[in-house]
Amino acid sequence: MIRGRREKGQYGYRDFRKRAETAKVLFGAAMILAQLFARNFTDNQAAKNILTVMAILSVLPAANVAAPLLASWKYRTPSREFYERMTALEEKGCMLYDLIITSREQIIPADAVMVHPAGIFVCCMEGQVDAKKGERFLNDTLKSHKLNGDARIIKDEKTFLRKLESLKPAGEPDNGKSLAQEVKVLKGLSM
Repeated sequence: MIRGRREKGQYGYRDFRKRAETAKVLFGAAMILAQLFARNFTDNQAAKNILTVMAILSVLPAANVAAPLLASWKYRTPSREFYERMTALEEKGCMLYDLIITSREQIIPADAVMVHPAGIFVCCMEGQVDAKKGERFLNDTLKSHKLNGDARIIKDEKTFLRKLESLKPAGEPDNGKSLAQEVKVLKGLSM
């Protein structure tokens, strides 16, 4: 089990985010119930109405947290063994973990992402992801940010590992600015 705060792109982020967002939803639900329960302790109709309106207005922020949580509930952080296999290849480029990239058409649970001058390679072992639609979305988004739109989604871990092993170490092309911008865009697309 992963303990401690995690940021987007770090291993363990999905499980951390799930725990944090669940706590927020539970807190919101508790506040709504507390406001409704507090209505029982006053005889003033105006106070009851105010508490009811407060409870109703509290539903929206709780729902705003709950909706993405429910959409991403089934995606867990990959195994520790997967992470250890990937860390051996981190010197090849910039490696991101546990991203949940959202488009209008689908959710792309990116278990690992290698940002490299040769392209962006996304390991997505979820079987229901349409790789072609996902690649088109990623490439269009990157191009809209004036970046190299060469993202590929690989749905098999062994194929992903072979691809990363074939890459040369990234070095620092363009002073590393392009890779850093691509990383920033990918994190921005993630929940």
